[in-house]
Amino acid sequence: MNFDFSEDQKFLGDQARKYLSEQCTTAEVRKVLNDDGMACHESLWSGIAEMGWLGTAIPEEYGGLGLGMLELCVLAEEIGRALAPVPFSSTVYMLAEALKLGGSEAQKQALLPEIAAGKVIGAYASSEGPGAPDLSALKTTFDGNKLNGTKIPVLDGDIATHALVTAAENGGVSLVLVDLNQAGVKRTVVKTLDPTRSHAELEFTDVAGERIGEAGQAGPLIDKLMDRAAVLVAFEQTGGADRAVEMATDYAKSRYAFGRPIGGYQAIKHKLADGWVKNQVARSNAYYGAWALSTDADELPEAAAAARVAASEAFWFASKENIQTHGGMGFTWEVDCHLFYRRAKLLAVQVGSPKIWKEKLISALENKAAA
Repeated sequence: MNFDFSEDQKFLGDQARKYLSEQCTTAEVRKVLNDDGMACHESLWSGIAEMGWLGTAIPEEYGGLGLGMLELCVLAEEIGRALAPVPFSSTVYMLAEALKLGGSEAQKQALLPEIAAGKVIGAYASSEGPGAPDLSALKTTFDGNKLNGTKIPVLDGDIATHALVTAAENGGVSLVLVDLNQAGVKRTVVKTLDPTRSHAELEFTDVAGERIGEAGQAGPLIDKLMDRAAVLVAFEQTGGADRAVEMATDYAKSRYAFGRPIGGYQAIKHKLADGWVKNQVARSNAYYGAWALSTDADELPEAAAAARVAASEAFWFASKENIQTHGGMGFTWEVDCHLFYRRAKLLAVQVGSPKIWKEKLISALENKAAA
């Protein structure tokens, strides 16, 4: 079985990398990092929309390109590699996929074309404070019409136009679609380790919303949505990890100590070799996840969890060792190493921590063995 991407998909990735290398340099990323009033890179977001990336996996009848999840995986990797400061994951991996999986025809007709055009920005609001979100103990409530509660932190919650909100209803959990541009919604910006991806606290007071799926029956839909998002985020992590290892390798070749490149010393060689191996493991698992995602295979929960665990470990390790390889300079604000470390720490918890996904992987393997 060949898990590699096709030539057309590789060409798409090459073109995406070329575009982002020109339009999303680390200098552009720093503009968002250094400006407290700048939540995302608006011109980059507009450019991504114009190139059709937002509609990659959206069917043509809803204004998308009608390609597929493999093409979306390719783009996710390049976005992760460039540390793109845009709400791509919240909008494409979460909102668009939720609508495709469980939205009504009216909801799809209303929002998917707007997502593809870049006019709608999504957010996924599940967390209600420290710790892993517990869908069985939600304080946010929905009565079929009105939503009440508080969600914190919400990725891209300060700039989103619409949010997917998990809420208690009829003794179960519902996934509620909310237009954030209405009375009763209060947004408060929350500072995090990586300001290039903004977060907010969202307070809902008698806010109108509409369900995606059945009342109190959103558990399976949320599980499937998270599995799909996990694979895509894993590709972002893989892209970032690869770039971090490349940065460390380039520096090790050019930095001299005691008359020779530091890359010639065994301690540095081991760091770079370990990073490369972890990246290869992460890529293998991400490819397995891409196959399961694109074919809607029964193995998706297992593949998503494996991809998530391996990619989280690879990006964290690569970003950490990139700083170490750069030595004293690696810890300074002027050197770009910290940009990758920040993003690695953020992505590690974006759709659940590695601990959660390790538990999911164990459960998936146990279920497979028992079948």
